[in-house]
Amino acid sequence: MPENNYLVRAPLLDPKQKAVGYKLSWQKKEGESSDEADLRQLLAFVAEHVPGSSLGFLFLDAVPAMLSAAALQILPPSKTVLVLNRADLVDENHVALAAALRTRGFGLALRDPDLACLEQDETLLPLVTHVMLNAGHPEQAAIVKLAKTRKAPLSVVVDGFPGWREFDACALMGLNGIVGNLCFMPRKPNPDEKPSSQAILILQLMQLVQDNADIRHLEKILNLDSAISEKLLHHMNSARFGLDGHIESMRQAVSMLGYKPLFRWLSLLLAMTSKSGFSPALLQAAIVRGRFIELLGQGLLHKSEAENLFVVGTFSLLDQLLGIPVDEVFSQVVLPEAVAQALRSREGALGPFLSLAEACEREDGGAAALADALSMNAERVNQAHLAALAWAQNIKF
Repeated sequence: MPENNYLVRAPLLDPKQKAVGYKLSWQKKEGESSDEADLRQLLAFVAEHVPGSSLGFLFLDAVPAMLSAAALQILPPSKTVLVLNRADLVDENHVALAAALRTRGFGLALRDPDLACLEQDETLLPLVTHVMLNAGHPEQAAIVKLAKTRKAPLSVVVDGFPGWREFDACALMGLNGIVGNLCFMPRKPNPDEKPSSQAILILQLMQLVQDNADIRHLEKILNLDSAISEKLLHHMNSARFGLDGHIESMRQAVSMLGYKPLFRWLSLLLAMTSKSGFSPALLQAAIVRGRFIELLGQGLLHKSEAENLFVVGTFSLLDQLLGIPVDEVFSQVVLPEAVAQALRSREGALGPFLSLAEACEREDGGAAALADALSMNAERVNQAHLAALAWAQNIKF
């Protein structure tokens, strides 16, 4: 893998804003495009690091020469979709290779076809499982209608939304969409919006944890909200903890979990208390950021600082998740100074890690320079990125 190829993800969202997969690519400067060597390297890297379809559907740009790539023997066929142009599937040999992949269960997506092509090409159409349209495609409505009347399943995916309004319009049609700039499509907070009563309680708990309050006081506050206490018990009794006995009290749960992990768990719970329209996709993006920079910090920072990285990542999208200004949150809980500094200015010991994670969410984000400043290479960053995506995919509340 070239030293300066950094992974970029664009989530595939269903109409309810749940991430059901990702389109993966290498980061490029504005105006640049990936050549065959880049695409092959990406395919090989993904095949090595994403076995078992742990990320949901994977959309990968391809060229005809890749249709027989060895990496396709490793990737899960039912979750892998190769994105091609119409011109890539003219040659008979290429069509035969595509047909062989379809027989094995791989998906094939046609990028921005016109309606006439879809209506008339009887050789190509049986091979296509997805149509990927740029947002604003002039024949989108007609292609959607054709897909719904076609006997063989044909999914229409819209790529490159300028904002949530455009995504919502496609969602009303039942379409899935690839959102490349998910974290940078602002859901502007309402300056008059206040945290919900549950959010205030969670913030109170977080402050008590920060103050290292007596466990009996924490237990008393936790028991004020049955929903929070039930979720904590479910979290502690889940299979991932592998505990011998069944935890039934808040005091036992807090004692077993510990204050630092409790603060982390509360930060995730806080992100789900929105009164202005909850977005599963944004929550997952926040979790990915948190886990991503936590992994990046391992071995470079003291353990306590590395644990704070998760909170930095999740809180970096809190204003969008809750629909309230982030300063409103800061007024309710005193965060560690390093966390507050990272969130406000991307500075201090933790800020550069957040900047790097944000850069890896943009096609032209300049991740290489930020990684160099942290003495990291592309392989470490990319592996942490994929590991964070897989970890976030398995988080359940």
